[in-house]
Amino acid sequence: MNRICELFRIKYPIIQAGMVWNSGWRLASAASNSGILGLIGAGSMYPEVLREHIQKCQKATDKPFGVNVPMLYPNIEEIMGIIVEEGVKIVFTSAGNPKTWTAWLQERGITVVHVVSSLKFALKAQDAGVDAIVAEGFEAGGHNGRDETTTLTLIPMVKEKIQIPIIAAGGIATGKAMLATMILGADGVQIGSRFVASVESSAHQSFKNAVVEAQEGDTKLTLKELAPVRLLKNKFFTEVEDLYKTSPTTEALKNLLGRGRAKKGMFEGDLEAGELEIGQVSGLIHDIKPVAEIVSEIMAEFEQAKNQNLNIY
Repeated sequence: MNRICELFRIKYPIIQAGMVWNSGWRLASAASNSGILGLIGAGSMYPEVLREHIQKCQKATDKPFGVNVPMLYPNIEEIMGIIVEEGVKIVFTSAGNPKTWTAWLQERGITVVHVVSSLKFALKAQDAGVDAIVAEGFEAGGHNGRDETTTLTLIPMVKEKIQIPIIAAGGIATGKAMLATMILGADGVQIGSRFVASVESSAHQSFKNAVVEAQEGDTKLTLKELAPVRLLKNKFFTEVEDLYKTSPTTEALKNLLGRGRAKKGMFEGDLEAGELEIGQVSGLIHDIKPVAEIVSEIMAEFEQAKNQNLNIY
């Protein structure tokens, strides 16, 4: 049996990424009901809002689901307490040291997965005792690695050194891409951007439409001095680029970013002043569909690609 399906007790080795302002209980439960692992994105939720989303997700699905927790979260202790109190059994951690929470969560019967962007951090996560890792190439949307290592390069590098299950992420929206990363050594995949453009995503309709309309070259990794983030180019992105021409201080970049930009863009639909986090693969996303349909299409293409005799010269 596939190691990811076994670890999470799911039908297909796909994880729906826990993305801020996109991954509420509707998306997570729809993903889990489709046979994959749904994740609630805690990074954009106050503690009690997260509790509400967990409870609603539990009512909407009897399948496994998890919570993604960026460890830079200011209320991290409260968040972890709520996760335990509400009986969540799977936690994906990111943006921090996996040693901080892994053992504590596992002692409470929780499976822990850590998101990494390099082999160095993959080894640290394995040493910390996590149950699996997500190895994410820099094609991915949202916050990712400074080294700009692509998924195609990162997965085989990690596979050489890592014994625990590996989940590939970054630039994956199709069954063929899923198969490609699994041939390179991944046990499963995490998909984000494709599920932003789903009916059940909590993203604003205007942001979903912008993702569908995006073309090759419409995203770029920026703000490395703060936390590297891949953004859809818009008025705010242009302001960031203009500021870089002045060799800005970190403080100047923080002042321009301000607070609430991601919410303004992805959740409230301000396509000019908002921070629009999405992956390079947005250029391959052409429609907004229900999660069940997206999963069905990905798996059908995966099986077809796996079974057909490809004549490669």
